[in-house]
Amino acid sequence: MVPILLVLLLALILFGAGFAVKLLWWVALAVLVLWLLGFVARGTTAAGGRGRWYRW
Repeated sequence: MVPILLVLLLALILFGAGFAVKLLWWVALAVLVLWLLGFVARGTTAAGGRGRWYRW
């Protein structure tokens, strides 16, 4: 009984990790798209096209 429970627990952990990694890939893709949009849109600012859209 214990080995079956350990295999099921391992499968559950691996499934959860796979879902979390896939979710993080989607989040990273969304951040990349937002960064690229901000990079392209920074040329349309009122400050002569040399403004920054971020505060670093």
